[in-house]
Amino acid sequence: METILAPHSFSSLFNLKQHCFPKTNSITTLTNTKTTTISCNLKKDTNTFFKSLVPTTNTNWLTNGLAALAISLALNFTPVSATAFASEFNVLNDGPPKDSYVVDDAGVLSRVTRADLKNLLSDLEYRKKIRINFVTVRKLTSKADAFEYADQVLERWYPTLEEGNNKGIVVLVTSQKEGAVTGGPEFIKAVGDTVLDATVSQNLPVLATDEKYNEAIFSTAKRLAAAIDGLPDPGGPQAKETKRESNFKTKEETAEKRDQFTLVVGGLLVIAFIVPMAQYYAYVSKK
Repeated sequence: METILAPHSFSSLFNLKQHCFPKTNSITTLTNTKTTTISCNLKKDTNTFFKSLVPTTNTNWLTNGLAALAISLALNFTPVSATAFASEFNVLNDGPPKDSYVVDDAGVLSRVTRADLKNLLSDLEYRKKIRINFVTVRKLTSKADAFEYADQVLERWYPTLEEGNNKGIVVLVTSQKEGAVTGGPEFIKAVGDTVLDATVSQNLPVLATDEKYNEAIFSTAKRLAAAIDGLPDPGGPQAKETKRESNFKTKEETAEKRDQFTLVVGGLLVIAFIVPMAQYYAYVSKK
């Protein structure tokens, strides 16, 4: 009965014949020896393979355990800044969102805000051929501020002037409570410098300071869309002026308190000296 073997099996067979087969002139003996040798070698190779996968000594077990412990400690004590550093670069490398207009890397936007942004910005892009993408990140480690990072996102996502001409990028950094707006020439011209400066100084930082991130993003989108459509500016929130009360007295209050203190001290001195002397004089007069 013939056995069909793969080409590399024939090579192994020939090697076995050269090194392991006994010298004999009998075809029957050679065939039996060859079959037995192949079977033994297959069993030997299989056992060797499985033994290599399982530690055979306590030393190997200890080594593997220490290696696993080292990896666990390295993962547990990885600095948080490394995660944030990778996160902002993930935004750059992943490119612009395809099914939405938001990359919420900071995880601060609700589903309702995402849906409202998609409806507003998709309609704007359909009518005006201008696309605005919003990006939220927790922290910046590679750039000094949100403006530099927004420019970097625009250049990475749309490397040519033709691609980025009608694109706008809005970045909100939640930990720094600041935002930035940038875009191509057509986007900047359609929005105007006044609204651009207003959104950066009002909508994004003021609402982000109160951690109203959803309102900060959506109000910025509405303000930019209104400017592109040529509608009146809806305006933005104004920063609250908090008057800090001082614990120090004014000059007038200090002078008034000093006069009152002088009168009180003078009255006490009169009572302490004059009254006893008057009593003593009255006592001596009676005698």
